[in-house]
Amino acid sequence: MEFLSQMWSLLGLLTILQNVLPTQLLSLLHSLWQSLQDSLTPYSYFDVPEFLGSAAVEPNALYRHVQLYLHRSLLLSSPPPPRLTLSLPRSAAAGPGASATPAPPSVSLSPNHSVADTFSGHRAVWTHHADTLQDSLEERRSFSLRLPKRHAAAVLPAYLAHLAAAADHLERSSRARRLHTNAASPRGSAAWASVPFCHPATFDTLALDPALKARLLADLTAFAEGREFYRRTGRPWKRGYLLHGPPGSGKSSLIAAMANHLRYDVFDLELTRVATNADLRALLIQTTNRSLIVIEDIDCSLHLTGDRGLASERLHKRRKLHAAAYEDDDSSDSDDDAGGDGADNHRGKVTLSGLLNFTDGLWSCCGEERIIVFTTNHVDGIDPALLRPGRMDVHVRLDACSAHAMRELVQRYVGVGDHEMLDAAEDSIRGGAEMTPAEVGEVLLRNRDEPGTAVTELAAELKARRNAADDLQWEDSAAELSDGSPMKKGRKGMGWEGKVRMLGRLRSLTKSESGRR
Repeated sequence: MEFLSQMWSLLGLLTILQNVLPTQLLSLLHSLWQSLQDSLTPYSYFDVPEFLGSAAVEPNALYRHVQLYLHRSLLLSSPPPPRLTLSLPRSAAAGPGASATPAPPSVSLSPNHSVADTFSGHRAVWTHHADTLQDSLEERRSFSLRLPKRHAAAVLPAYLAHLAAAADHLERSSRARRLHTNAASPRGSAAWASVPFCHPATFDTLALDPALKARLLADLTAFAEGREFYRRTGRPWKRGYLLHGPPGSGKSSLIAAMANHLRYDVFDLELTRVATNADLRALLIQTTNRSLIVIEDIDCSLHLTGDRGLASERLHKRRKLHAAAYEDDDSSDSDDDAGGDGADNHRGKVTLSGLLNFTDGLWSCCGEERIIVFTTNHVDGIDPALLRPGRMDVHVRLDACSAHAMRELVQRYVGVGDHEMLDAAEDSIRGGAEMTPAEVGEVLLRNRDEPGTAVTELAAELKARRNAADDLQWEDSAAELSDGSPMKKGRKGMGWEGKVRMLGRLRSLTKSESGRR
């Protein structure tokens, strides 16, 4: 009781002093008391407010990093903190275009509670503060970090770098991604429209050659983790891919798998909807970091290969017009007007130089961590200027199904890994039969409830294509015999009928040999 009486007396004295002493003196005493506490405590404290400055309008990026980092730490901590806050934003609820699997709720540390973390053998304690402002419903939120005072100066920079890297990784893996496309719009108003990106393709679902898959994954991972390398070498942080091959070979699925692997947004650029080079540049500026910019069927989008020839022709014409100006001023005026119109028409279209600047010019460096992907069915139709490294760095040929890819598709679609007809299908592929992944997938899809029928029909289709390829090869050989081939020159006395009979005997001998094998 005596101790309590002394405490009440001390509190009463403090109350009297607070009412009697000047405000400046009270502030000084409070500062001295805080300094005494700081000198006696073995810890250092660091505050991370949600907003910067007295106006509290500029968000503090470090506060966001701490939030994301603690989200992961809280889920892994054992035992968990005594009180957590769960939340599910309205945007995460199921809706049009949303994923069938609902998003998990986010976890955060409740106000005025703490959670411990360990880094390099040192214990760090985070505390979440939420103070309600006087005469207001608003809260002022912040985090405070407690570190051992003796090691704080050495530990803090490395710990914050670790925290930022972990938060960046979590933000990549959890953020909602979108698929953008440029809409046809009047000149000067180029813009993107977007929908949620929900494509299911991944590298695990792609039927690719294992060596090609490993090479692509290694290249993409090195690019995503190459911030310091690109800064050190002075290169823009971007990379160009060219995917080429027949229709149905999986170019679009590979693009989706790349986007899902990197957690990037996708900007599907339709060049035929872009009116001018200026609009193309405006669209580039509006793309975000960590994005795939896709230009499909580049050989069909625009007639770009003739731009340089047209430019050379216009330059020659302009020189002739300037030379004629000394002889006839009137004609030069009219000719200059005509030349100007031609130049304006040229500027009113997307040109090869405009596309080159888009992929490799100064304007292409207005953002970071971008991949530009071109696709084509006919690589020979692309101007060589676009194909060089720096514009299309990685060339990927996607062709008909290999035996490995065919077996992988059969396993994934109908769950068959071993079947006698699979061996026959492999023999047909090695014998020259060609089916794209899309064609193989269609055969399996329509028989997905009957695995045996699916494999049998696939083997039959491949065999028919092998026979067709053999027939075409023999027809080509017959055509060679009929016009100036070396065999014809060696058998001058042989007529057309004799050549056909000889060809037939060769073919029968080949089939009999294969039958004996």
